[in-house]
Amino acid sequence: MASYDVIIIGSGPGGYVGAIRCAQLGLKTAVVEGRETLGGTCLNIGCIPSKALLHSTELLHETEHNFEKMGLKVASPKVDWKQMQAYKDDVIGQNTKGVEFLFKKNKIDWLKGWGSIPEAGKVKVGDEVHEAKHIVVASGSEPSALPGVEVDEKIVVTSEGALALGKIPKTMVVIGAGVIGLELGSVYARLGTKVTVVEYMETITPGMDAEVQRQFQKILKKQGLEFILGAAVEGVETTKTKAKVSYKLKKDDSEASLDADIVLVSTGRKPYTDGLGLDALGVKVSDRGQIEVDGHYRTNIDGIYAIGDCIAGPMLAHKAEDEGMAVAEGIAGQHPHVNYDVIPGVIYTHPEVASVGKTEAELKEAGHAYRKGSFQFMGNGRARANFAADGFVKILADKETDRILGAHIIGPMAGDLIHEICVAMEFGAAAEDLARTCHAHPTYSEAVREAALAASGMGAIHA
Repeated sequence: MASYDVIIIGSGPGGYVGAIRCAQLGLKTAVVEGRETLGGTCLNIGCIPSKALLHSTELLHETEHNFEKMGLKVASPKVDWKQMQAYKDDVIGQNTKGVEFLFKKNKIDWLKGWGSIPEAGKVKVGDEVHEAKHIVVASGSEPSALPGVEVDEKIVVTSEGALALGKIPKTMVVIGAGVIGLELGSVYARLGTKVTVVEYMETITPGMDAEVQRQFQKILKKQGLEFILGAAVEGVETTKTKAKVSYKLKKDDSEASLDADIVLVSTGRKPYTDGLGLDALGVKVSDRGQIEVDGHYRTNIDGIYAIGDCIAGPMLAHKAEDEGMAVAEGIAGQHPHVNYDVIPGVIYTHPEVASVGKTEAELKEAGHAYRKGSFQFMGNGRARANFAADGFVKILADKETDRILGAHIIGPMAGDLIHEICVAMEFGAAAEDLARTCHAHPTYSEAVREAALAASGMGAIHA
């Protein structure tokens, strides 16, 4: 029986980052992981492989639509799907091997197998039981099931199956207009698939800024995606090679169906805690299956903690990473803090969509007086030169203090541009602080400064 200061169950972004931080702080640490490779959903079947396919197909789009405009004469590109998949798999391998290297570098033990907690202070992996002063559950999440829809990962797939299809389908129905569905839907649309997105709500990306929603949907329509909104999927029937998706429109209860080669179910995710033994231990879990923790990630059972997708909050890799660092530092006797008001969200379509802080709807509902400053990328020289002029930056600031309350970007490199606003918000900056910071020309980031000029009341220059 091995004994550790900390055993973390799960090697996703929360688990492996938490483990590294524990090791850096002098704690003897082990991680339990049942996959053949480290990195969890994100590195193996989520964030990383999807970005590889997004990158590949974005370059395909550039070759097909913009090369000739720039005077680049090339033969029509052909897609080698098998090679594209090999490239994706190589990217996964580089990242998972990188985490394995970091484990060895930091002297973190990998306990290979699926873990359970038979009692406080003990973790069972296979037939072996290990002792730990502190146990951190970082078991992540899994796709949510949809009544009437049976996933086989061949014709009816989750994101995992969609990343590794045997061939490019001619038609695809995506159930759910959230982040995963739109990212993967846009990948296949660029590969020539006819993609139809069916969404229960009346808008895409529910909860996002309304102006962004509207423009985002217009852009995706131009890229070939079709949308059926306000539609409740009632079931999916499959044959050996096809599927039929039945749905009912909420506005008039009319029923209809769609035929497709592939159906992608992307209706959200739920905490994955099966087999951990939490019920027997008496660990409190919410109605939504989330492990309940306090401000220090402690469960109601002494010595057991939880972080990441299996607790409340946005299911984001970087949120899990911050919590992994925080729980490690707390165990080591430090006083960490995660600012949940400044956690950015990004959709890695083309163009990208990014947001942080409050939306206008949230501020209005709270009766919070604010100023809005927007700037269209059409007014940005770099964006025009790069065929990336769709979209805008919007910054929301307190009407009295000018403190930045939120920001919403749809446009080129939005996922990177959002972070200067995150830093500003972390330091309690005013829109004027951002507006008076010199930004290099010509860069996309000038659009952020222009939006800050508008939000501060000074007025954008190039609008």
